[in-house]
Amino acid sequence: MPLKYDGHDIPTCFATCSIGFNESHTLPLKLKALADAGFGAIELSMPDILAYGKMLHGREPGSKDFDTLVEIGKQIRTQTTEYGLKIVMLQPFANFEGWPKGSDERRDAFERAKGWMRIMEAVGTDMLQVGSSDAPGISSSFDDLASDLAELADLCAEKGFRIAYENWCWATRAPNWKDVWEIVKKADRANLGLCLDTFQSAGGEWGDPTTKSGVIEGITKSELDTRWNESLTELSNTIPAEKIFILQISDAYKVVPPLETKVNEEGLRPRGQWSHDYRPLPYDGGYLPVRDFLEAVLDTGFRGYLSVEVFDAKGQERYAAMGDYAQKAMESLQKLLQS
Repeated sequence: MPLKYDGHDIPTCFATCSIGFNESHTLPLKLKALADAGFGAIELSMPDILAYGKMLHGREPGSKDFDTLVEIGKQIRTQTTEYGLKIVMLQPFANFEGWPKGSDERRDAFERAKGWMRIMEAVGTDMLQVGSSDAPGISSSFDDLASDLAELADLCAEKGFRIAYENWCWATRAPNWKDVWEIVKKADRANLGLCLDTFQSAGGEWGDPTTKSGVIEGITKSELDTRWNESLTELSNTIPAEKIFILQISDAYKVVPPLETKVNEEGLRPRGQWSHDYRPLPYDGGYLPVRDFLEAVLDTGFRGYLSVEVFDAKGQERYAAMGDYAQKAMESLQKLLQS
């Protein structure tokens, strides 16, 4: 159901990767829980497509077996239609931009993109989330990154598709909202916009999982807050509302003890580790200034989808069922808009 804010209906969404914490929590059960809680749409996550394929066929399909993934996608579309849920976006498409011209990595990136576009057609969505790359060895030039995204946007435009480019706060070249906005402006394509995220910005510009305080150190807390508020004011005054395609909502736990300032065995940087495991619903144990960021985005005039994207399997164990958790998520969105 849409939520009321300032005389407008704000549509609600939930990322399928963000609910359920064991294999018994199948995609159909997730969809039912979200629909029953009043969500009108989902972000469809690739891990859920793979898991649903395993449920249907007894084995998980390959991530590049696009013929099979398309058929699975068609069946998912039937499921979402039955539950009255719109698929707003396919996610998360990673490590796309910045590879050297003529490299195997660049060829693979565009082959993957074309495969994901086939899945988008199958499931009936028109938007692809692209996360700012965390791969080593990519170009440091925003012109190069923008050129790749412009080329992808042109491919998507042929199908009537859009790209929502998101700053991942552990990214190699574009960890902040200012970075992805600069790249989007350089690319200059009507179907290329932003996926903003309360965690990615608050966790990148204000919070820090490697410090005991949980915030960026080396400056005073007053200076940190001033810098954060200046960033929010700049966002509100510079990004047109129509270039924000979706806003993802989550908080973060303070990590105790703090994470080490190094990559883990999976190659993830500290903020990437934080993102993957320590992101609860707002008002459920986190500490980031989530409401501040939401207000800044709403001040642009944005009235589009608020999408819950959390990663908190242990936290979900506190709730009796997925339906209870989905209802808690809806309540957290309502509280954010009413604060």
